[in-house]
Amino acid sequence: MSPVRRLFWVALGATVGVLVFRSLSRTAAAYSPSGVGRSLSSAVESLRDLADAVREGMDEREQELRAALSGEVEPPENPATPSRSR
Repeated sequence: MSPVRRLFWVALGATVGVLVFRSLSRTAAAYSPSGVGRSLSSAVESLRDLADAVREGMDEREQELRAALSGEVEPPENPATPSRSR
């Protein structure tokens, strides 16, 4: 085997070794207590954002319904509801 080919394979092996080591290090860090804590805190923050968005939507819809009940605005027609005209 020529020295150039040997050098190529040694360099390729070293590169693959470094990439595998980095991947395993990241995986180990993700499953460490602090990594799991970061993941959980991120999930909790996402759920809080979702809850805030739902609350805002509920408040908007409640205002629309109150306005419709007070007679300020005509309620929108629901195309899914069949009309009862005879």
